[in-house]
Amino acid sequence: MKAIPVDLKGRVYEIVLGEGVLAKAGELLRPYARGSRLIIVTDTHVGNCVGPTFTAGLASSGITGEFITLAPGEATKSWHQLAQLCDQLLALGVERSDHVVALGGGVIGDLVGFAASILKRGCGFIQVPTSLLAQVDSSVGGKTAINTKAGKNLIGQFHQPALVLIDPAVLDTLPPREMKAGYAEIVKYGLINDPEFFSWCEDNGRRLLDGDRTAQLHAIEVSVRSKAAIVAADERETQDVRALLNLGHTFGHPLEAETGYSDVLLHGEAVAAGMAMAFGYSAQTGRCDPSAAIRLVTHLKAVGLPYDLKSAGVSASGATLANHMLHDKKMAGGTLPFILARGIGEAYLDRDVPLSDIATYLDHA
Repeated sequence: MKAIPVDLKGRVYEIVLGEGVLAKAGELLRPYARGSRLIIVTDTHVGNCVGPTFTAGLASSGITGEFITLAPGEATKSWHQLAQLCDQLLALGVERSDHVVALGGGVIGDLVGFAASILKRGCGFIQVPTSLLAQVDSSVGGKTAINTKAGKNLIGQFHQPALVLIDPAVLDTLPPREMKAGYAEIVKYGLINDPEFFSWCEDNGRRLLDGDRTAQLHAIEVSVRSKAAIVAADERETQDVRALLNLGHTFGHPLEAETGYSDVLLHGEAVAAGMAMAFGYSAQTGRCDPSAAIRLVTHLKAVGLPYDLKSAGVSASGATLANHMLHDKKMAGGTLPFILARGIGEAYLDRDVPLSDIATYLDHA
C-alpha cells in the first residue's frame, strides 16, 4: 500500500492506494468508527459487487457496516435524493464527529460528500471510490455537488474527505465502457502538464483498459499525485491553478446536458470529446500546433473514446451548446473561462474567448 498525502496548509489527509485495500478496510477505518459501527452509503450495483468484500474487511476488525443503498446513475445527484439521504442519516443518529463512508463512483461520492458538508453543519466523510473515474479524479479534492435543471454540479460545497481508500481490484467489476470513461480523466493529467505521462498513455492505455494491474496502479498513482499537488496549491479554485482540472469539462458539460445527464453519454466520455474540442479549437485559432490536436484525437480513437460531436452522439447546433455554457458555474462577469492548450502538457486558462466563436467552432466540431 502507498499513502499519498493531500496537504492543505495545515490539514493533511491521505489517499491510501493498493491492491487489497478493501480487505483491510476495518484496520484502516477503525480510527474513524464510533464504537463498532460505520454508516456506508452505496448504490445497488456497487453494493452487490463490492459490498460483501468491504463488509468482510470491516468485520475483520470488529466493525459492523450499516448500509444505505441508493439507485445508481447521475439522476441520483438531485435535491430530492439529497433530502432523503439526510433524513436517513439523521434517522441513524449520525453525529457531527461521525464519518460517513461513500462507497461507489463519482455520483455517490459527490452526493454523500455534500450531505456530510451540511448535516449538523458539517460532519466527516470517507471516500472509497469504486470506479476508475472516481479513483483518479472525483474522490480527491473535496468538490461535492448535486445537479439541477439548470445544469450539472451547480449546488455544492468544498468539503474534504478525511481519508480516501483506493483498491484497483474493484475495477475488475467494471464494464469496459465505464473503464474507458474513467480513462479519459487519466489522459487529462498528461494533457494538462505532463507530456511524458501522455506518451505513457499512448503506449500503455490499451494494456490498462485490458486489465493490466501494473499499468492501472501506475496510472492511478500518477493521476492522484498530480491532482493532490494541484489541489494543495489551489484548494478552492481561486488562483487559476485548480481550474486547469476543468480541461474538457467546459466543452463536455453541454454535451451531457443535451443527452439529459444520462447513460447515453457518460461523464468521462463527454470529457474525452470536450478535451478533443479544446485542442481542436486551440489549433484552429493558432494557439497550438495542429499536430497536438491530431495526436490527441488519434489516441482517443485508439481506445474507443468519443473525439467529436458525432462520436459523442450529439447533433445540437453550436448555438444550442454555447447556450448551455451560460449556466456554467465558472461564469463570472458574463465571461466564461476556457481551458485551452498550447500543446500536449501545456494547458492554460483563457478568459478572452467569445462564446459566439465557440458556437461557430462547434457547428463543425
